[in-house]
Amino acid sequence: MDLDTVVTNLNKRRFIASRFTSNQALKSAVVDIIGSRSVGISGSASVHELGLYDALVQQGNLVHCHTYCEEKDQARHAAMGADVYLCSANAIMEDGMILNIDGTGNRVAATVFGPKTVIVIAGKNKIAKDVESGIARTRRESCPKNARRLGLSTPCALTDTCGDCKTPARMCNAFMLLAYPTRNVEKFYVLLSDERLGW
Repeated sequence: MDLDTVVTNLNKRRFIASRFTSNQALKSAVVDIIGSRSVGISGSASVHELGLYDALVQQGNLVHCHTYCEEKDQARHAAMGADVYLCSANAIMEDGMILNIDGTGNRVAATVFGPKTVIVIAGKNKIAKDVESGIARTRRESCPKNARRLGLSTPCALTDTCGDCKTPARMCNAFMLLAYPTRNVEKFYVLLSDERLGW
């Protein structure tokens, strides 16, 4: 399925979805949407890859992101109270639903009951046929890399294969499927790139 159809299906679900020909064009759109408002950022590899944290700080925005500070829990809570929340998704289904799988839960919480504006960014590599495929791609592509990035001792970090572990370091604690934006979120943007972005 092409991205135009995914965008159409997202918009049918009341997300404000757009397609961009490059990651750079997507980055510019994110900065424009946020403007001068405060922003909370998840620990997203996609956001980091685009250099959005630095771009927003240089623009003068108040940015809350636990990745770049020592008081991580405090930053996660502050991000919930920002004007805008920025993150990626583990998978976006062809029918327009959005899947996120979290270990801590800050991202899933913020996108359903945090800031009034949410921006989800994703590359074409995040598109999945259905929920089952989305979960499989997350466990195959995202969790092992994220576990290593965060220094977690999970089976997937060591073997690249999900062991459905029961350890406290487990990445897959909260599974959230967004069918539509919640009533708490006034504007929910989903920006898709024709290029690969994140994992």
